[in-house]
Amino acid sequence: MRRLVAIPTKTLAVAVILLAGVIYVAADVRLAVWHKQAVSTQQSAVGRAVDTQPESERTQDQKAQNQNTQHQENDEIAAERQAAQLPAQKPAKKSSDGHTRQIVISIADRQLALLEDGQVVKTYPIAVGASVSPSPDGDLVIINRAKDPAYNNKGTIVEPGKNNPLGSRWMGLSARGYGIHGTNAPKSIGKAASHGCFRMGKKDVEDLYSRVKVGDTVVIRRQRDELIARVFSHDAAPVANATAEAQVASAATPATTDAAER
Repeated sequence: MRRLVAIPTKTLAVAVILLAGVIYVAADVRLAVWHKQAVSTQQSAVGRAVDTQPESERTQDQKAQNQNTQHQENDEIAAERQAAQLPAQKPAKKSSDGHTRQIVISIADRQLALLEDGQVVKTYPIAVGASVSPSPDGDLVIINRAKDPAYNNKGTIVEPGKNNPLGSRWMGLSARGYGIHGTNAPKSIGKAASHGCFRMGKKDVEDLYSRVKVGDTVVIRRQRDELIARVFSHDAAPVANATAEAQVASAATPATTDAAER
C-alpha cells in the first residue's frame, strides 16, 4: 500500500519541479523582452533629442548670422554714402611716368583688370552688385581717392580696420554713389553680393590704389563683348584698335548721370 501511494507523490513532485522551471524560464524570457523594449524606447527618445537639439541650434545660428549680415549691409550702405560725398579731386594733368592707365571691369566675370598703355598689367577678383542692387556699367573715371577711410556710424566714428566696411582704400567713380573699395566681408569676393560698388580684398585694393590716379578711366561692361574677351583672355594682346581708342576717349569725360544711391 505504501508503494502505491509513494509513486504518485514522486511523480507529482517531479511535475511541480518541471512546472516551476517552465514558469521561471517564461518569466526570464518576458524580462529579457521587456528590457529590450525599454532600451529601444530609451534609444529612440535619445535619438529624437539628438536630432532636435542641433536643428534648434542651427536655427538660432542662422538667425544670428542673418542679423549680423543685415547689420554689415546697413553699415556698408552708410559708409558708401558718406564716401560718395567726398569732393571730386583734381586729376593730374599728365601721368608722372608717362603711361596711360585704364581699369576694365567685367561684371559677368567678376574680374577687374588694370591696363597700362593698352596692355594688361594685372587682374583682380572682385565682388559686384547683387541682383537687387546691380553695379553700374559704362565709361567712367576715378574722381577721388581716400586712404584708410573712416565713417560716422550713428555718432560713432568707425576707424580703419576689420570692422570698416570700406576696408583700407576707397576709389570713387563718376557714377555718384559708387566706388571701388576694400571690404570687411572678404568671403564675398568673386560673388554678386555688394550694393553696387566693387569690393576687393585688402592686398588687392591696396595694390590697385598704389597704381591708379584720379582721372584714370574705368570701363565697365555687364556683358562679355570683344573688349572683355581680349582683356581677360590668358594671352591678351594690347588693346590698341580703333574701338578701344574710342572707348578710352569717351571715358575721359566724367559721366554726368548720377546713379541712385543704395
